[in-house]
Amino acid sequence: MPKATFAERLNEALQARNMTAAELSKRSGASEGLISGYRKGAYSAKQNRLDNFAQILDVSIPWLMGYDVPMGSYDGKQIDKSFPASNLIPIAELHMKKIPLIGTIACGTPILAEENITDYIDAPGHIRADFALMCRGDSMIGANIRSGDIVFIRQQPEVCNGQIAAVLVGDEATLKRFYHSGNTVTLLAENPDVAPLTLSGDELERVRVIGLAVAFLHEMEA
Repeated sequence: MPKATFAERLNEALQARNMTAAELSKRSGASEGLISGYRKGAYSAKQNRLDNFAQILDVSIPWLMGYDVPMGSYDGKQIDKSFPASNLIPIAELHMKKIPLIGTIACGTPILAEENITDYIDAPGHIRADFALMCRGDSMIGANIRSGDIVFIRQQPEVCNGQIAAVLVGDEATLKRFYHSGNTVTLLAENPDVAPLTLSGDELERVRVIGLAVAFLHEMEA
């Protein structure tokens, strides 16, 4: 993960190279207003601009992107060696752990019972999750969770209103925004075409929060 922002590194590089923003503007072709925005963190630099600034300031591209590497010098090929794109994190640098993927969940059966586990999913070690579920359907597309995505769940019996939670309704687990008011529970989808599910009275006996959604995984779009 980056240790600093692009804005912080750009300001540091300008100071280290004793270069003014006006000089950088002249040499790069970027307007002084744009460079001012970069220095304040108002804009994110695209790949060609990162390369351009790194070359002029004679610093390594990964360092300018904020990674915890030496400032170094520009060689034009560094980003191909370690950082193929500014939006990608090298997975090999992260500590990974295996999270159980749960299939169907039956009432009365412990969530992590062997018969419920269908597979194990690799997840970065910083994700505090106890199990994962596969999302089915398009009810949560407004939260960028699509059918087939893996959603990581931290097991807990309560969540705050408005949080996305895995909720057991009868013997079926569903992923929805959870709201509890008085004697009523409302499960709200992130899709205007999907009606809210409201349960009250004796119906609440069928409802159980099984955990808080903390992360999700889906394939990158081309």
